Amino acid sequence: MNFEDARPFMEKNHKGMVTSLRPDGTAQSSIIVCGAYEDCAAFVIVRGWSVKLKNLRKNPQCTVLYVTPDWRTWVSVEGKARLFDYENTEKEEMRVMFREVFRACGDSDHPDWEEYDQAMVDQGAVAVLVTPERVYGRLPA
Repeated sequence: MNFEDARPFMEKNHKGMVTSLRPDGTAQSSIIVCGAYEDCAAFVIVRGWSVKLKNLRKNPQCTVLYVTPDWRTWVSVEGKARLFDYENTEKEEMRVMFREVFRACGDSDHPDWEEYDQAMVDQGAVAVLVTPERVYGRLPA
C-alpha cells in the first residue's frame, strides 16, 4: 500500500495513536487526532512539554495509526517526524500551518480562529508532519 492509496481513509478517519521511541528504545504511545497534510501523516501536539514531543525531538522515527470508530479498519504510517513551531518557523507561516493541519485533522473549522491561534502560542504547540517510509493496514474492500 502507498500513501495515496491510504489518503482517502486518512482524510475520513481522524482518531489515532502515535508511537514514538523513548531514549531507552522502548515504545511510548499517545492518542491523537490526525489527518493527511502535504503528503504526510499529520497531527498537532498541543502541549509543548509532552512526552511524545520530547521523544520525537530526540528520535524522529515514529508510527501514526489511523482507526475507524469500530477499530475494524486501520492504516499505519511509519516515518520520520518533522516538527514545526514558533521557534523554527516564521510566525505567519506557522499560524497558517496550524490552521491547515487543524482542518486536515477534522471535518470542520474552529469556531474561533483567533482563540485557537493564541492557544497554540500559549501552549507551545507543535505541528508534526510524518514523511511516509512505510504504509500498511486493513482498508475496507
